[in-house]
Amino acid sequence: MAIRQLSPETINRIAAGEVIERPASVVKELVENAIDAGASHIEIVITGGGLSLIRVTDDGSGMTSEDLSLAVERHATSKLDEEDLFDIRSLGFRGEALPSIGSIARLEIRSRTASAPQGSSVVVMRGTKAPVAPAAVNCGTIVEVRDLFSATPARLKFLKSERAEAMAVTDVVRRLAMAHPDIGFTLQTGEKRPNVFAQGDRSSAAWLERIGAIMGREFMADALEVSGAASGASAPMRVFGFAGLPTLHRPDSTQQFLFVNGRSVKDKLLIGAVRAAYGDLIPRGRSPLLALFLDVAPSDVDVNVHPAKAEVRFRDAGRVRAMIVRALADALAAAGHRASAQGGVLTVETFSAGILPNAGSPAPPPDHATYSWMPPSTRMSAFAEAAQSPFAVVDVPSAAAPAVAPMAEQAIDKPLGAVRAQVHENYIVAQTRDGLVIVDQHAAHERLVYEKLKAALANGGVATQGLLIPAIVELDANDAALLAEHVEEISEFGLVLESFGEGAVVVRETPALLGDTDVEGLVKDLAAELRADGTARALKDRLDSVASRMACHGSVRSGRRLTVEEMNALLRQMEATPYSGQCNHGRPTYVALKLTDIERLFGRR
Repeated sequence: MAIRQLSPETINRIAAGEVIERPASVVKELVENAIDAGASHIEIVITGGGLSLIRVTDDGSGMTSEDLSLAVERHATSKLDEEDLFDIRSLGFRGEALPSIGSIARLEIRSRTASAPQGSSVVVMRGTKAPVAPAAVNCGTIVEVRDLFSATPARLKFLKSERAEAMAVTDVVRRLAMAHPDIGFTLQTGEKRPNVFAQGDRSSAAWLERIGAIMGREFMADALEVSGAASGASAPMRVFGFAGLPTLHRPDSTQQFLFVNGRSVKDKLLIGAVRAAYGDLIPRGRSPLLALFLDVAPSDVDVNVHPAKAEVRFRDAGRVRAMIVRALADALAAAGHRASAQGGVLTVETFSAGILPNAGSPAPPPDHATYSWMPPSTRMSAFAEAAQSPFAVVDVPSAAAPAVAPMAEQAIDKPLGAVRAQVHENYIVAQTRDGLVIVDQHAAHERLVYEKLKAALANGGVATQGLLIPAIVELDANDAALLAEHVEEISEFGLVLESFGEGAVVVRETPALLGDTDVEGLVKDLAAELRADGTARALKDRLDSVASRMACHGSVRSGRRLTVEEMNALLRQMEATPYSGQCNHGRPTYVALKLTDIERLFGRR
């Protein structure tokens, strides 16, 4: 078949296939155009999941009739200076969105500038452009898209339900709203109430308020402000935003919002940096909640590597990653022993559901003798005589120590308060000035021991222990040769070995931290890692995991009775140790209850 030039209509439909995947893609392109136009408020209305109608109204700078006519032509844009593709300072810049949309739907644009006496409109019907005509419209732009994909009906079978498409539109608008707190957004998807994000400013408080409106008040209560910067040979860059405490996590990453120069991205480098920063602070397979905004010089980032601009490429990826990891690590370390406020909320909910079936009912009247707060069938059922013994205060094994510890006035004002009792031989109950704290002694001490082990590894190197009988490990000849090449590097990790003929190595010393370990398995795993990427990272990873296991076995065990002095000392160490709000497995080490929460449980509020 002879080569021929495709028609403009076909070219536009091919471009639409790259840019317009679903109604949410149209909304994203149109709202980004409104943001680039300097709008202070943007209204989005959709019906039928966006397939029947998408209307985006803004109060931005608007367009003249000449600009409006050119805007629906392919590769026409006002957002590139001197055709410099490495200085992108706007969200949209290719000039493909409007003609692509017009090629597969009915597109109508009405716009007016502040200086124009009247507005203009243009209609593009499935690739056919009508002449520009006068129109009555306020300053700004209104874009209506009807019957999306009517020119390419085969695309409709790949779409999800109207509800699912509406949810995708909502996600797009929320991400754009999160990145621009100084712009007001209104989204109407057919639900009873529209999503409204009031216009604010770009202060930290306003930004957190906007983020909280999207991620929920739960996140606001546990959010840590993140701030960091990096300078170097190229232009400076900075990262800011808010990250949730390690004890606040989800099974997926849907509550991780990452932005580069105001653009929402799903970048593997940034996701990896977040994972590295949280490290062993959250359980394996769980994801922290956060919203991070990265400002980079346009010349240091390429946003043109993906048709939907969902991915970016950094000129100095290592510097970006290091800056994010450091900023997050500093914020998490500064949080100290702080644990998620959700712990107290869940505790109250648990008590309310199990003990107070009518929680939320009005408080009882003054005459308690003639009024039953709970039905007779449920009254105190959770505290039947047979079930009360586990809640009894455990005697502290001290010669003169009473079951209830004496109050220490100097400790009650501490963040974790003063010890009052130990229950179930694992939970420490402490009183603070405005509530109480319940500490899991095993989980708390596990984190303390683990942090000490990590500090020893970082400061003093890895201590070694000699083997009474050197271990000979037989390997593939290539693996043995590879290990021999990295003997010096491996010895830094505390593993001393040498070549032992062809296809074998002899191990004379192992890391003392590993204790009585499987030497053969360790050496073979290390050889496999070296073969994969040429580093000794596998051994370092194993030391971290072993440190966690050692901390677990070396910590205060459940079932051990502690003296008042030991329990208070544990609380003080927790207050002085970063990350002590969660154990090595990411579980909370304590929950805090405010006095107001306790009073609410008993109907006093």
